[in-house]
Amino acid sequence: MKTIDKNAPVLVTGVTGYIASWIVKKLLEDGYTVHGTVRDLANNERIAHLLEFSQEAPEKLKLFQADLLHTGDFIAPMKGCQLVIHTASPFIIGKINDPYKQLIDPALKGTENVLFAADQTESVKRIVLTSSVASIFSDGIDLQDTVYKIFTEKQWNVTSSPSYQPYHYSKMVAEKRAWEIARNSGWDMVVVNPGFVMGPSLTKRNDSASIGFLSSLLNGKYKAGVPNISFGIVDVRDVAKAHISAGLRYESTGRHILVSATWSTRELIAYLKSLYGEKYMIPKKILPKWLLYLVGPFAGFSWKYVYRNVNRPLSFDNTRAINDLKIHFRPVKDTLKEHVEQLIDDKLI
Repeated sequence: MKTIDKNAPVLVTGVTGYIASWIVKKLLEDGYTVHGTVRDLANNERIAHLLEFSQEAPEKLKLFQADLLHTGDFIAPMKGCQLVIHTASPFIIGKINDPYKQLIDPALKGTENVLFAADQTESVKRIVLTSSVASIFSDGIDLQDTVYKIFTEKQWNVTSSPSYQPYHYSKMVAEKRAWEIARNSGWDMVVVNPGFVMGPSLTKRNDSASIGFLSSLLNGKYKAGVPNISFGIVDVRDVAKAHISAGLRYESTGRHILVSATWSTRELIAYLKSLYGEKYMIPKKILPKWLLYLVGPFAGFSWKYVYRNVNRPLSFDNTRAINDLKIHFRPVKDTLKEHVEQLIDDKLI
């Protein structure tokens, strides 16, 4: 593994994103120079918070326009960088009309374009890739196939496809392709695999998956009830720290599951009710599985998804992240409360 010169700029792709914004903030606070890529430099609303980060040292942040699907867009921003943190990849909850256009191509081709640019940039020593636990498993039922009934970095998602769980499929194929490229390259690579990322955002954008999910549990969308589904949850600030640690700790290697704890929707709504009582339209109950087989397809839950996920527990081994990246995970209760309070303050619910 190679050490990274603190005086060299660090490239972060997709810097307007939820996770990437925190990475940029922390790097700037630690005195690093950051090269950041955005899809549209003219979108002042999306980059305003980034410019605020660098007000005290504006020369420390340089933004470049780059599109994941445009070959060669990452050559210029990568110049002189020893560390590249590739976070840019779409995360969509809800109906997917074109899985290749919306998810798979940006994840796979975008990863290829960034890593091939690194092959052409002599200064690059290390890539940190934002993957996901979605590349490790597709559904809760997959836990049955693990040796000790716990997901580790050794597992790969083998049950998703472009037509079923396309987001999970996109993360799996992109990460596998990244490892193929890394094996034949002069730089080394570290991968982080976050669970469902939650916690306060650095912008007032309301289009993130975590905001959409939390809002739906408070605004009455599922007032009648929700299915009992489990999630491996992690705080966005811990995810940002993990990326930086993965890039700068020379002994880091391989994949790292980032999950603080696993919570079910049953636990989530119970906790939200304990905080807010009747103030918001929190789901009243957990819907029985048999009912979901009847009404699920009308709410976007296929029979296959219901069978493979409802009432299925999840369990993740986060030992490597704790030991290798020195991450001390925030309690999920704190993450959720801070996230909801921000939504309330920003009038997003």
